[in-house]
Formats: sequence, C-alpha cells, structure tokens
Amino acid sequence: MYKIVEKRILRPSVTLMRVEAPLVARKAQPGQFIILRADARGERIPLTVADTDPAAGTVTIIFQVVGAATETLNHLQEGEAIQDFVGPLGKPTHTEGLKKVAVVGGGVGCAIAYPVAKKLHEQGTIVHSVTGFRSADLVILEDEFARVSDEVCRVSDDGSWGEKGLVTDALRRLIERGERYDQVITIGPLIMMKFVCALTKEFQIPTVVSMNPIMIDGTGMCGGCRLTVGGQMKFACVDGPDFDGHQVDFDEAMARGRMYADFERHAREETCRLFQA
Repeated sequence: MYKIVEKRILRPSVTLMRVEAPLVARKAQPGQFIILRADARGERIPLTVADTDPAAGTVTIIFQVVGAATETLNHLQEGEAIQDFVGPLGKPTHTEGLKKVAVVGGGVGCAIAYPVAKKLHEQGTIVHSVTGFRSADLVILEDEFARVSDEVCRVSDDGSWGEKGLVTDALRRLIERGERYDQVITIGPLIMMKFVCALTKEFQIPTVVSMNPIMIDGTGMCGGCRLTVGGQMKFACVDGPDFDGHQVDFDEAMARGRMYADFERHAREETCRLFQA
C-alpha cells in the first residue's frame, strides 16, 4: 500500500497527489510513468511521473478525472493509501547534449512536460517553454514553468490567460524570430502534438512527442498501447513513451483513442453514483 502524503485540487477536474513510494522515487526519471490501482477492484491506469523527491521517498502524480479509475482515485484523501503503484516504466526522455530546447505543453500534458523542462534547466540547457490551455481556469504549474524556463510563452484558446491563440502560433513566432532549437519536445492532446509536428517538420527541427495511449500491463504483453511509428508497430509502454513525432501516425492514434470514450464516460457515471449512494 502506498500512502498519500499530500493531495491538492489544482483545478476542478485536475488533482495533484504526492505518494510515498521510495523505490520508485529513487529511480524514476522525467518521461517515465507508473501504473497504479486505486483499490483492490480498480482498473490499472498509467500516469506519468510529474516530480520526485528521493530524499523524502515520494512521487508526485497529476491526473485529470475522466473515467471510473481516476474518479475512484480522486476520492482518496491524505493519509489513505493507493493499492498498487508500480514503476518506473518506459524509457526516460533523452536530454543529454541538448543546448537549446523548446518544450511545448498543452493542458494536463503540462504535468508531463514540466519535469522534462526542469531536468533540461538543471543540466544547463536553454529552455523556452510554450504552455497552452483552453482558458485561465484550467491553468496548472504556471509558477513551476517560470522557475525552470529562460522564456515562457503563455497562450489560451479564449485569450483569458496569456495571449489568445494556439501553442503552434507561439512556437512559430519563436522560430521565425530566429531561435534555433536542437529539439522541440511536445506533450499534450494528440491533435495538438500532430500540428506541432507539422510545424517543426516545415522547419526541419527534430521533435519528440510523449504518447499515452490505452495501456493495461505496461510490459508490452497486452498490445493495447500499440502505435504506428515510421510504418512499424511500436508499444508505448516499452518502446516509448517518447517517439520521433515526425514518424508517428497521429490519425490512427486518435481513432484508437476514441474507441472507448463512451464506455469510459458511462463507467465514470456509474462510479459517481456509487460514491453518492
């Protein structure tokens, strides 16, 4: 059992938890993830490690409540425990040797982008962060990105936070003013990453994306997280989650991601009714 030592509601549907998991905390690197079960009957879900404190033996996760498993997880309180917390899984994000990087995060994907930006900053890389949200009431980790970035571009769909526009608008402005990036790292909704990659391909900038498809076992056995990358089948859990964004078949990934949307919504509704009973 893994004790929750801190719980913070960042936004109405986004929660931060700091969990006692000493072995995971000692080994986890930015880009890696854990798989957890909230309780003994729970579904296995992958969540990217948002931060670690090896000295305290804690791992920070940030999640959006979208289905039954995250609804159940969100009902746990400080002092209670998570049933299973396995990791670190996947390959860490490659950061060595990069001198100047643009980190582009969208929505809750910023929780995954932040530890990458933090590691780059700590190793002396120049970091330009582009963070985007639908509106001001959905913003997370604003201060954290400011601390680890040499420059931050903030955008929102409705203009209520930062500049009105998309992350691709801000990234294009940076590139067209003469910024030369060794790499762009982008993490967020699939449609956002698709268009970021279309932009960077235009300028021939190497681009890494973090893929988080449906995942069950996290060891490559179930095949649920399969993707097509460069015309070949890959498994996000063992081959990724980071991939060359210019090689990912985003249309296929988006189609697969929509397959269980109705089931997920129904399962959450049933779970909410159980908690209310």
